[in-house]
Amino acid sequence: MNNRINILNTTIDNYSMQETLSLVGTAIEDNKQMHHVVVNAGKIVSMQKDLQLRKSVNESDLINADGQAVVWASKMLGKPLKERVAGIDLMVNLVALAAQKNYKIFFFGAKEEIVKGVVSKYSEQYSNDIIAGYRNGYFKKEEEQEIAKQISDSGANMLFVAISSPTKENFLFENKVLLNKVNFIMGVGGSFDVVAGKVKRAPLWMQKNGLEWFYRFIQEPKRMWKRYLIGNYKFLTLVLKEKFS
Repeated sequence: MNNRINILNTTIDNYSMQETLSLVGTAIEDNKQMHHVVVNAGKIVSMQKDLQLRKSVNESDLINADGQAVVWASKMLGKPLKERVAGIDLMVNLVALAAQKNYKIFFFGAKEEIVKGVVSKYSEQYSNDIIAGYRNGYFKKEEEQEIAKQISDSGANMLFVAISSPTKENFLFENKVLLNKVNFIMGVGGSFDVVAGKVKRAPLWMQKNGLEWFYRFIQEPKRMWKRYLIGNYKFLTLVLKEKFS
């Protein structure tokens, strides 16, 4: 990729949503594998000390800025990104592309009832033909390779992994050779919860103004306060330190 920037020890591709979709579509058409990852403020903070996560992210084929805070930081640091490419929006667009192009998708992650809900919704919205398979996100480390082989043999063109960081990033990085039959592999975090209707997504105006994290926080304050309030403070500190150092 020639369109890359680097901020806070993190490599990010400077592509719009449409450019990203075009690159993914080309990879599938050319029968190549593309390992995709998104970064937000919290993940970038974790990458400062978690060197395995940093390697798993920075050695991916395509890296988008998922969080609006990352786009703002890129502008503040003189390396402006075109726009935010939210992981959930990319996934939704790619599911539509799969239906259009007769691609198959494997959905991996979340609780059993959640991943089943995602498969049911997309089967109803489009067709059962886009489903290569699904599996919940609960497994032991020693099961990883067998799971990767099963996914690779499922006939999937795309794989969406809805598991928390850094597990999903490391799973995809460590098993991408075993997943070589799958053209596009991507971590999507909590996106299955949103698609299945367990969690509501912030209104568009909040998304555009970088307040999606706050909407998520007020839905589950006990679980999210540390991730967002402390994480956002650490991210701001890192940006200011790089700006004025």
